[in-house]
Amino acid sequence: MSSENRLQPASHEDLVELMTWFPDAAATSLWGGPKFRYPFDESSFIEDCRYTELASYCLKDRENTTIAFGQYNERYGRIHLARLVVAGDRRGQGLGAEFIAKLMIKASAEMPHQQYSLFVYRHNAPAYACYYKLGFRSTDYPQGAPLADVCYYMTRDVDHS
Repeated sequence: MSSENRLQPASHEDLVELMTWFPDAAATSLWGGPKFRYPFDESSFIEDCRYTELASYCLKDRENTTIAFGQYNERYGRIHLARLVVAGDRRGQGLGAEFIAKLMIKASAEMPHQQYSLFVYRHNAPAYACYYKLGFRSTDYPQGAPLADVCYYMTRDVDHS
């Protein structure tokens, strides 16, 4: 499966597709955080994604269907992964782990940091389990970072082998 799926930069059309993955405010907030607007329109969705500011990537299958999305940037001296999501009808197939592994390789080739980081809501058990399987561990919350009362801050070392 993984050899058929490819990582590629997200396009405007991918973001329009991504909008259909979030049917309500709860799903939108779980993925995009509490400041991500809902209901959204194309303009507010793209703006709240910070599409022009963050490296945005999709995982595409052999039919060129977008099956995962995520972003990365530098935050707290680490390669920070954000807004990670797998299409609802494709969850439970290992695609999240495949996508994140490919995204980490891409990000570490572009950024010199020694660790990855991400935030995950404490009640998002499937995402936490995926990140844990990939080697992420909960660590001290960054001073002044938002949502300390509802999120875990997870990190893992960059594998330079």
